[in-house]
Amino acid sequence: MPTFHTYDGTELAYRVMGEGEPLICLPGGAMRAGAYLGDLGGLSAVRQLVVLDLRGTGDSAVPDDISTYRCDRLVEDVEALRRHLGIDRADLLAHSAAGDLAALYVARYPQAVRSLILVAPTTRAVGFPFVEREAREAAALRSPEPWYASALPALEEIWAGRMTDELRAAARPFLYGRWDAAAQSHAASSAQQINSEAARAYYGQGAFDPAATVAALRTLASPVLVLAGEYDGVTTPDRAAELAALFPESEFAVQRGAGHFPWLDDPGAFVRTVTAFLDPDVHSVQAGGIRLAHRMWGDPSAPPVVLVHGRCGSSATWTTVAERLAVRHRVYAFDFRGHGLSDWPGRYSFELFRDDLHAFLEVRNLAGATVVGHSMGGAAAYLLAERQPGLIGRLVIEEAPPPFPLDPPRAAAERPGEELDFDWSLVPSTDAQLNDPDPAGRELLGEITAPTLVIGGGPRSQIDQDDIARMARSIPGARHVTIDAGHLVHTERPEEFLAALRSFGVG
Repeated sequence: MPTFHTYDGTELAYRVMGEGEPLICLPGGAMRAGAYLGDLGGLSAVRQLVVLDLRGTGDSAVPDDISTYRCDRLVEDVEALRRHLGIDRADLLAHSAAGDLAALYVARYPQAVRSLILVAPTTRAVGFPFVEREAREAAALRSPEPWYASALPALEEIWAGRMTDELRAAARPFLYGRWDAAAQSHAASSAQQINSEAARAYYGQGAFDPAATVAALRTLASPVLVLAGEYDGVTTPDRAAELAALFPESEFAVQRGAGHFPWLDDPGAFVRTVTAFLDPDVHSVQAGGIRLAHRMWGDPSAPPVVLVHGRCGSSATWTTVAERLAVRHRVYAFDFRGHGLSDWPGRYSFELFRDDLHAFLEVRNLAGATVVGHSMGGAAAYLLAERQPGLIGRLVIEEAPPPFPLDPPRAAAERPGEELDFDWSLVPSTDAQLNDPDPAGRELLGEITAPTLVIGGGPRSQIDQDDIARMARSIPGARHVTIDAGHLVHTERPEEFLAALRSFGVG
């Protein structure tokens, strides 16, 4: 492992995983060797992880002065690592007890932080106390688990102020969203990875000045992500939300089904949330209880256009068209649930995709926007326009599956072997609806009041063009054009696609 010497000469070690821009990772514990972070669920495929072993843990040296284990004094070790790496402004990730260390670091060195990610962070540095009622409520969520009855007494003892290694071990199932073999192996390594003497000193008297820290955090200009686990009783979602509210530019997310180690409970969900946050071109909003990642282009004051992708795609498929439209429009493109960097909740239907679009328009205050939907996104758009007249200003439906039963029905699809950037379960769910759509979808086409342009892809498309023409005739006043491009009109023939939009008054 590479090493460096910190301010008092102590030699500290760190691990480097992956490639790309570095992300400095601080382990919690308190004072647990950074090995337990692993590669953070595969985050090393996105960024280079620089995982510090705090002094006296892992491969880092034991200091001569044990008082330097105190949290506020560890701040200078983090700063020494940043300088050693030659990073002007660091992206910083901190887990659990390191949330307090990170809070002190950004309060002391705000100019050195480009972004901050707090994963299940503790909150002593800002003066938020442990609330037993919240911890009990979190624990009660696990009552159906087979281990609950045997683990709860240990947790009760801990809440009563009695902490031993045996009690800590017995209560560990509460820290994980799934108490499976991977979680049990991860938990078993805890005792040997934690420096108990250092952990006792970490929260030593004088470590924190909450009033001063809170005042500093309220002026932090850098973006902050606070990520909580749904089941975490160490830092409950309510407590994490309270912490996020201290920062001027913060994003708060709760990972469903996760405990105190969310990258173990659902690596994909964890990596998608963190990746979306770290990408400066991607933003996230909570819409209808789902985190929707999205991209934006153009002048915020320009007329809005919302681009809605097709099944198994993402907002990135619109980049070429979005950049062209952004000359005169404020352009938004979001990832539906189960796609790209948005949440993958596991339940999918055309109606739920319709609801994603509805929620996105509402949370971004985009009533009256032009909506351009491709394929599944087009279906979501016309389903919304049927039920919410006036919400969509202009509607463009590109190669959307009409609400008529497929003849012959689509056969069951086989999942590809490679890793996918969408949730495969959405495919069989929506295939079933394509074979037997809700009759209301076609019965309400006549209720659409938005000016509508329907674009077909011609004979090379897998969608029946006669059905597309029939759908267009059912929408009052709709215009129908065909661009011989197959199903992917806006990617295969972007110039002709944009020309069709201009003739419709968009562009």
